[in-house]
Amino acid sequence: MNNSQGTTGKTVRNRISRAWLSDLGGLAMWLVACFAASAMGAVFPPGEWYQSLSKPSWNPPPWVFGPMWTALYLMMAVAAWRVWRRGGWRVQKRPLGWFALQLVLNAAWTPLFFGLHQAGFAFAEIVLLWLAILATLLAFLRVDRPAAWLLVPYLGWVGFAAILNFTLWRIN
Repeated sequence: MNNSQGTTGKTVRNRISRAWLSDLGGLAMWLVACFAASAMGAVFPPGEWYQSLSKPSWNPPPWVFGPMWTALYLMMAVAAWRVWRRGGWRVQKRPLGWFALQLVLNAAWTPLFFGLHQAGFAFAEIVLLWLAILATLLAFLRVDRPAAWLLVPYLGWVGFAAILNFTLWRIN
């Protein structure tokens, strides 16, 4: 092997390493963004107010929420990352914009419901969140089908949460 082939091989390896690091950095960025939204749960935990509410028989036990949301935030981050890898914000402005909007709405629900105890306003907000998730899913579908499918459980869970929110609002 002559020196030019060795240099070319190093250049290719360096490009692959940089691309891999950029990909990994992008995934880390989306994980941080998604789990930052989840931090609202630590700032506004359910607390005594929520425990004192009358609940329907189908209300999940408290231990279900942590693992469920952890899995959902992981899937959301991977979905956004997959779309972001297809050209970044410059190319994917609309689908990633929808994602950012739904993430803000996701973070806003917790202080409305658990912090301010405004179940009615929280219900209106979660309906907007569900619609934003649906718009995000449809926008992602045009870019990357697996990314869209990763949002299906999230859409379902937020739909269930909206029904639970409405029920809690009405019976309390």
